Amino acid sequence: MKERLLTLKEEALRELAQVENQQQLADLRIKYLGKKGPLTEILRGMGALSAEERPVIGQVANEVRGAIEEVIEAKQAAYNEAETNARLAAERIDVTLPGRPAARGAVHPISKVIEEIEDIFIGMGYTVAEGPEVEQDYYNFEALNLPKNHPARDMQDSFYITDEILMRTQTSPVQVRTMEKMKGHAPVKIICPGKVYRRDDDDATHSHMFTQIEGLVIDRNIRMSDLKGTLLQFVRELFGSNTQIRLRPSFFPFTEPSVEVDVTCAMCGGSGCRVCKQTGWLEILGAGMVHPRVLEMGGYDPEEYSGFAFGLGVERVAMLKYDIEDIRHFYTNDLRFLKQFVHL
Repeated sequence: MKERLLTLKEEALRELAQVENQQQLADLRIKYLGKKGPLTEILRGMGALSAEERPVIGQVANEVRGAIEEVIEAKQAAYNEAETNARLAAERIDVTLPGRPAARGAVHPISKVIEEIEDIFIGMGYTVAEGPEVEQDYYNFEALNLPKNHPARDMQDSFYITDEILMRTQTSPVQVRTMEKMKGHAPVKIICPGKVYRRDDDDATHSHMFTQIEGLVIDRNIRMSDLKGTLLQFVRELFGSNTQIRLRPSFFPFTEPSVEVDVTCAMCGGSGCRVCKQTGWLEILGAGMVHPRVLEMGGYDPEEYSGFAFGLGVERVAMLKYDIEDIRHFYTNDLRFLKQFVHL
């Protein structure tokens, strides 16, 4: 039996020396050390040996097993090391190569104009108020002196969800909600930025969704001159210190008197160009003194309090400020357009 073990050892070591891959190594491990291998078979026959032979054969068997396992483990370690080295080589990073430049983002021009306008009015003591975009008919129309079937509602063709719920057509509902929240206390000085929605055909100057910023001031002895002074200060900070404004009579159901506000063209300084259609003026917002009925519905005594309100389209201002000819550029996510604002 001792000779069989020594022969088995020589045979196993000879085959292990010729192994070329891990699969062959695994097969030889099973062949010689597995439950059905020759070494296990020899050890099972030790019961037939005499008491004197068993320790001797047992020792030889352990030496044979140990020799085979030692070679197998050494070869397995070599294969593992080679595999690790190959993986590291494949994943190697050349730290001497120049880094890839990170793509820089930019503040969207609409967001940038909103932030500029907010900063201007916050500097004048205003606070920023917000409200829901899905609004009740009461806040969007009725509380703004636009009862049901009022003809002025046709000017704001709306997205109705139910008979009483719609997508807001203006940010004026935020003014009404603020007046309710204040419960007749003054002063009120807010601006209300946000998206609004109207059923309009999209073209170069119109969009079914756009951004408005409206303002509201309520206190005792608020006059039209306060409105004009506020708007003049605003446009000069936004467009330049030489900018002038012009007020033209207009009509809005929630203000009386109402005005359209023009500014001198930022492109030509008022001399006339293609942007202002040779007039020297550009219309940017509507404004007026808050209608007494709106004050009353908001919880204020129109005999004691007065106020003014104004509203402007942010896209309109951005188009004038950055000389953009098509409002659709703001919403098409074209990187060629947006990259122009990285350094502004």
